[in-house]
Amino acid sequence: MESTPEWASQPCIMGIDEAGRGPVLGPMVYGCLYCPLSYQSSLASLHFADSKTLKEDKREELYENLKLDKSLGWAVDVIGPRELSAKMLAINKINLNEISHNSAMGLIKQVLDMGVLLTEVYLDTVGDPEKYRVKLSERFSSIKFVVSKKADSLYPVVSGASIVAKVTRDRALREWLVEETGENINRNFGSGYPGDPETKAWLTQHKHSVFGFPSLVRFSWGTCTTHLKSEVEVTWESDEAEESGNGNSSTKRQSKLSKFGFTTCESRSEEIESSGKGRCKFFQARKIQQISQF
Repeated sequence: MESTPEWASQPCIMGIDEAGRGPVLGPMVYGCLYCPLSYQSSLASLHFADSKTLKEDKREELYENLKLDKSLGWAVDVIGPRELSAKMLAINKINLNEISHNSAMGLIKQVLDMGVLLTEVYLDTVGDPEKYRVKLSERFSSIKFVVSKKADSLYPVVSGASIVAKVTRDRALREWLVEETGENINRNFGSGYPGDPETKAWLTQHKHSVFGFPSLVRFSWGTCTTHLKSEVEVTWESDEAEESGNGNSSTKRQSKLSKFGFTTCESRSEEIESSGKGRCKFFQARKIQQISQF
């Protein structure tokens, strides 16, 4: 829902929940549902429930119904497996809890920016409930936050958000555009959870000894590490400056940076671009030049 609803200026409540936090395959999806505070008592009549307790066809039915309800608004944040892995494996790592917190806060900000007067927000906890509540309150001081375990079973507005998130993830998996089309990838990957035998078999079948797994896989998950332990190890060649054990810290730093195809020394930029000196041997041997414009 992108347009601002007519009731946006009234005090409103919101529920937030996720789907796909644990699986090794596919995206993690955060969903929110919001409505006027005056409509809260009517939510029970919509028969929302924790999406995990509902069959797929029932979730789909409820999802289509809530989209038609003029008194409800909703939004989603789809975080793909590549983004999850990149953040969790970066030099400055962002753990899954922080990614989850940022996604939830992003949804709140998105709805506030639409002009919706949020006064209460209910969330299923990620980590310690009280610490999470304080973190949210510091960011959005005008909103009352209720953070609890099993919120998707306790509060209908969170149950509705759970359905939005789960249906969005299920559809995303069904329609996922597999980039590695030449590898005869099948979609019989089961639930996507690490303990699922069908998922384990799929990972084994689609494992490449050098390139690892298809982009559908969250390669930051421990399950993947276990699968790849016996495969080919890829290492980058060291520059001569590092191999010689030069004690100059700036030279070492320059050498390390040059592995990634760039240098912090502006005065040598032209020389490096023309000769390749100061860059990793991998690039030098193949005469690969750094370019700043395409």
